[in-house]
Amino acid sequence: MLKQESKQAVKAFFDSVDTEFNTFLKARTAEEYEAAAQLILDAQAKGGRLHITGIGKPGHVSAYMASLFSSTGNPCYFLHGTEAVHGSCGQLAAGDVVICISNSGETGELKATVLAIKNNGCKVIGVSGNPESWLAKESDAFLVAGVKAEGGPLNRAPRNSILAETLTLQALSVALQVEKDWDPVKYVRCHPGGKLGELRENEK
Repeated sequence: MLKQESKQAVKAFFDSVDTEFNTFLKARTAEEYEAAAQLILDAQAKGGRLHITGIGKPGHVSAYMASLFSSTGNPCYFLHGTEAVHGSCGQLAAGDVVICISNSGETGELKATVLAIKNNGCKVIGVSGNPESWLAKESDAFLVAGVKAEGGPLNRAPRNSILAETLTLQALSVALQVEKDWDPVKYVRCHPGGKLGELRENEK
């Protein structure tokens, strides 16, 4: 059985999620995603592509989001956060857009990657919990994804901030999906496997 302290820690985490996530959610507006969405749409209209990157835990968020964007009408490529400065920036072309995720916006490895991205002629969309961060200032468009507490023991490991980053980019994906008129037929064509790959009765 779990120790009593462990159970208390889980409850404290849930309480933290309830406070931090809902505070973050209630502060959001649809308008704050417009600049980022327009940057992507303008690039796509000129043949540019979308990429996404992050260091550490945000790197895993990046991989998920690349898949989500791609499956909802906006092809997106995962750019490895540290390998980018060791040759992986070769996947970029001038005019592309790269979403860069960092909770602090000050991570050294991401700074090097952002500079390399910009040096390759790409636009940057920053996602961070700090609107005054280095990343925010270096971005062509910026999305805030911040919380005051992570919610776990030591208040260090990314937990609530990951929820905020994920929600922020999911919201952006919703806006872009609608802009692309991504209907059920198009979705199924790119997602033929599993139950999600079947048209529902009201979609036929």
